[in-house]
Amino acid sequence: MAVTPRVVLITRPTPYEAALAVHGTEGQARFVLAQRGVSWDALKSSHQQFVGILHDVVACIPLAWHRTRIGRDDLDRFLFEDRDMVVVVGQDGLVANVARFLHGQPVVGVDGAPGANSGVLVVHDARSAAHAVAAVGTGKAVDVESRTLVEVTLDDGQTLRGLNEVFVGHRTHQSARYHLTYDEAAERQSSSGVVVATGTGSTGWAASIHRERRCDLTLPDPCDAQLAFFVREAWPGPRLGAELTEGLVGPSASLQITSEMDDGGVIFADGIEVDALRFGRGQAASVGCSPETLQLVVG
Repeated sequence: MAVTPRVVLITRPTPYEAALAVHGTEGQARFVLAQRGVSWDALKSSHQQFVGILHDVVACIPLAWHRTRIGRDDLDRFLFEDRDMVVVVGQDGLVANVARFLHGQPVVGVDGAPGANSGVLVVHDARSAAHAVAAVGTGKAVDVESRTLVEVTLDDGQTLRGLNEVFVGHRTHQSARYHLTYDEAAERQSSSGVVVATGTGSTGWAASIHRERRCDLTLPDPCDAQLAFFVREAWPGPRLGAELTEGLVGPSASLQITSEMDDGGVIFADGIEVDALRFGRGQAASVGCSPETLQLVVG
């Protein structure tokens, strides 16, 4: 007997909903935001567009299938099952938030704000999403990209994955001290932290660093089993190095970082600082390609 699929629908509050949560009433929100030059009508219009797209996506799920809806803040408490199909309605960043909690479940990304998103991960509109959901749920062939994830493993067994990048440094982004080993080279460094990015992340934070440096390093593509790392603002002080500041990490290699921070040392993924690992003095981190990949349905 075929297993009935479960669709896990994931959203996050729209700016309109976030403003209502802060200010309590529409009238108060409109008044406060007007003083700041923010158009309440524009926020409400975008929200209504999102609600319409979400309605169309929900309507395409067969009534006989199981379904549940969760928010971004529920991800670390939600138990995904092997049979799940994940449908993300919103921004590219929401797909990245979801990716590190999955173990091979297919993901259909739906653009919740057409024209406002880059559409790198939310590649579907409501119509194409309906076809993708139907195909995945009935076992038909679909085009899937296996996007590389970056994974950090601490010496105490803790792990953390990211679709875009991981950051290793101080929680306030002030000077972080650590020992870095890459390939056969090693340096003791003081910097604003280390960013290790995937090919997907190479269109985000890593792209900004790469562009600013004007370096010759070729960033990986999203499905490449390769990572790019950048040391931010390394300081060439006494007994400190500033030469080992960028490079590529292949599929069987890893970047080794040992903390020399007494407090404030953290490791977080995809910009989610509230879900960081502590990285105190003497702790060692190994950063490389994750054995897990994001299964992004693109056709």
